[in-house]
Amino acid sequence: MEEIVRRRQTEFTAERDWERFHKPRSLLLALVGEVGELAELFQWKEEVLPGLPGWRPQERARVADELADVLIYLTELAAVCHVDLPRAVLTKMAQNACKYPAEKVRGSSKKYNEYTEEQNAQDPKLETQQEVPGE
Repeated sequence: MEEIVRRRQTEFTAERDWERFHKPRSLLLALVGEVGELAELFQWKEEVLPGLPGWRPQERARVADELADVLIYLTELAAVCHVDLPRAVLTKMAQNACKYPAEKVRGSSKKYNEYTEEQNAQDPKLETQQEVPGE
């Protein structure tokens, strides 16, 4: 699926001769704009439950459209930055698994450095094993 999306987006851009406009900064700003449009759909609503219960079909369609716009710009940005996005995602997921081991963070919303600091406070020997910034 990822390859189909990438190929179709590349074709779409090429057919319109838009490559010259699709520089990383411009694509990033367009991506941020689309994320803003997506955020507007959730703004001023109470907590939204998974599946968007109570949302009208038109609202759901707008969410789908804005999510698609976000993915399109993200895909295009990755392409012009020469980033293999699926590979980058898998790499990042592996890094997150190391940062947030399930047995240590299950049920917690703390950032990784918070539970590391707590662990160090409980066992001062671990402080010397921490990574030193810049190394």
